[in-house]
Amino acid sequence: MKILISADMEGATGVTWPADVLPGTPQWERCRSLFTSDVDAAVRGFFEAGADEVLINEAHWTMRNLLLEKLDERAEMITGRHKSLSMVEGIQHGDVDGIAYIGYHTGAGSEGVLAHTYLANSLTGVWADGTRASEGCLNTLVAAEYGVPVVLVTGDDRTVEDAKGYAPEALGVAVKDYVSRYAAVCRPPARTASDIRDAARRAAPLARRRTPPQPEPHTIEIEFDAEHLVGAATVVPGVERAGERRVAFTSPSAYEAIRCFKAVTTVVSAAVEEQYG
Repeated sequence: MKILISADMEGATGVTWPADVLPGTPQWERCRSLFTSDVDAAVRGFFEAGADEVLINEAHWTMRNLLLEKLDERAEMITGRHKSLSMVEGIQHGDVDGIAYIGYHTGAGSEGVLAHTYLANSLTGVWADGTRASEGCLNTLVAAEYGVPVVLVTGDDRTVEDAKGYAPEALGVAVKDYVSRYAAVCRPPARTASDIRDAARRAAPLARRRTPPQPEPHTIEIEFDAEHLVGAATVVPGVERAGERRVAFTSPSAYEAIRCFKAVTTVVSAAVEEQYG
């Protein structure tokens, strides 16, 4: 059994505001240990349940946040940016039996601690095939295309609830409860580590790779907070204006859809001005 962990930071234990997750700040340095604790707890739980391999894919910001030296020595980690499948890198090789989303969060325009979708701001909503989509939802479309089930999701309570829509069989662990976008009722790391470790043990039997289905087309719609970002996004081939502040595109597969989405967010982020957005 091989488990892939996609590790994001906004949904980690104790994280509640931007400085907690922005590389280089004192708060980020402190929260790296909390983030690592969550991931390590999942690693240990999966191994205790019989996993042969656990591969961690760093999925936050610079993708260089986890403290490798504090992880269980049996794990391996993909660290660094510019990966073919970004947040779910490693799933494409046909040997992953289950994927866990650790430290995840809700999507742009939704209630949740540090809610966003890929970009920290500028996007006010993303829809996949007509359904409002978080990063977890988008990544699950890709995972399903490779026959890999989502077995565990951790984050705030709104994230766990969101996951019921795209991965109803997955186990969920809420490490904090939403108060506002920048506030939460947090549980100490000793408690959340225990909860995550236990959930990973129970989630492991759900890791059963299936025969990959035939790829299907997916339509992604993106809404921005400023009209000029539509012009920036439509530079990407296949992306069309779909409203005053919206664009849309249809890709032949989830693999192509997530790559096009990443291209759009990369181009749009370069068009955002510091003060006026």
